Amino acid sequence: MKKLAFAFFALCLSLSALADEVRLKDPHPDRYTVVKGDTLWDISGTFLQNPWMWPEIWQVNPQIENPHLIYPGDVIKLVYLDGRPRLTLERGTRNVKLSPQVRAIPLDEAIPAIPLDEINNFLSRSRVVTAAEMEAAPHVLTGAEQHLVVGAGDQLYARGDFSDGAQVYGVYRGGQRFIDPQTNELLGLQALDIGTVKIRDEQGDLGTFDVTRSVEEIRIADRLLPHEERAIESTFYPSRPEEGLEGVIMAVEGGLTQVGRMDVVAFNRGEREGVEVGNVFAIYKDGGAIRDRVKGDVVKLPDEKAGLMMVFRTFEKMSLALVLEASRPLAVNDKARHP
Repeated sequence: MKKLAFAFFALCLSLSALADEVRLKDPHPDRYTVVKGDTLWDISGTFLQNPWMWPEIWQVNPQIENPHLIYPGDVIKLVYLDGRPRLTLERGTRNVKLSPQVRAIPLDEAIPAIPLDEINNFLSRSRVVTAAEMEAAPHVLTGAEQHLVVGAGDQLYARGDFSDGAQVYGVYRGGQRFIDPQTNELLGLQALDIGTVKIRDEQGDLGTFDVTRSVEEIRIADRLLPHEERAIESTFYPSRPEEGLEGVIMAVEGGLTQVGRMDVVAFNRGEREGVEVGNVFAIYKDGGAIRDRVKGDVVKLPDEKAGLMMVFRTFEKMSLALVLEASRPLAVNDKARHP
């Protein structure tokens, strides 16, 4: 899988209110040497109780080239400026330039914010569309010589409206329907990535295509959607969502009901509610209810915090998030709210 560079933008605070909310771990190290396989989230969790606050205490060193890129061998130090904690970067010895040669450091060696291997497919090709969009999309009619299934290197025929002028299409198959468990609103339809095709010829509503990529066999009735030109988000800004923004986990990738660390989950809040890429939500399990044997009434127990997730892709009505921490088993319908 292609490695993606992580560029981390530092936020220098002029107000002290936000910095006061940063909570250091007890105990915590004064310095940490970055190793291969680290992520920004891992390092943040070494110093902070609330890792999503990392951007608010990162101190830029203007003497270091690309101080927002962190590489294995670099040293992260905890210092105090005006009595407030700050994290600073010291380049490791592996990055020292030796005369007369200059060592160039590939950007894709920089550590990412979160494990990109876990979400790459969702970043690059996963889509959530409306049922109407899926229904209106051109469909695979047959393969060359009327083959029922085709793959990379084959040709296929598709029927539909190709007036959008696209030359490259993604081939998708309808997947899970995302229903808001709180309102029963249909939030979207999962479009499962099957492959990619390039148009060869078009005659009315009939198109001839070359299959350039396939992850599984393309079948009759699979749908064609114009290739989505979007840059893969490899840069994440850990951030807190707006106050009062909360929802529930409505699905986990693979159709399971149990959720664990590094699972991708569907969240029933999206761009229309103000969710942004990088938002970190705390996951809570319902505390349940118990009958008070003394007073005879039913008491609702407090919800219990059980994990953290970070949103990595947003859609109009929903989002996809990666579970970064899970202190106990999580499940569909667990609540997600401001951390």
